[in-house]
Amino acid sequence: MVPVVLYDANVLYPFHLRNLLVQMGVNDIVEPRWSDMIHEEWIRNLAVAGIADRARLLRTRDIMKRVLPGADIAGYESRIDGLSLPDPNDRHVLAAAIAGGAAIILTFNTKHFPAGALAPFGIVCRDPDGFLCDLYDLDPDAVLATADAARLNLSRTAPDQEAFLEAIARQRLTGFAERLRVGWACP
Repeated sequence: MVPVVLYDANVLYPFHLRNLLVQMGVNDIVEPRWSDMIHEEWIRNLAVAGIADRARLLRTRDIMKRVLPGADIAGYESRIDGLSLPDPNDRHVLAAAIAGGAAIILTFNTKHFPAGALAPFGIVCRDPDGFLCDLYDLDPDAVLATADAARLNLSRTAPDQEAFLEAIARQRLTGFAERLRVGWACP
């Protein structure tokens, strides 16, 4: 069974991770979920930091929505006020996860989503590296093919496997990069 995973904004900031997570959905390794509020957060933060032009990021969002139309969650806003999390600004993420039937919230900010707050909804919080390592361990061939497809999507930079591994390791996916290195038999 494919896990239903809500992507928090911070896992969509890093370019290679975002590309990989979208490809995981395209290849049916996971069933992604996101909301317009989540998209607005990662787009705003990247634009304010000067990492990318807002118009370009909006085009990226539109492509994501087009290739994974089932990922969009709407109608969750009424749940926000009734939720309690350490950072009240994260309640929209949990509300979208609940409305979207997600079993997992994927985030680098795992402390913002304590198990006790998520358990009543049957949701757990996972960090991207550990989660991707677990997916790899369950089906190495499918995950290797998906990672390679994500790498090959990068037509502008066209990184070889080693450059791709270095890029995702810099994006805090060190365990996953090592698994891919072994699977791809990179030196």
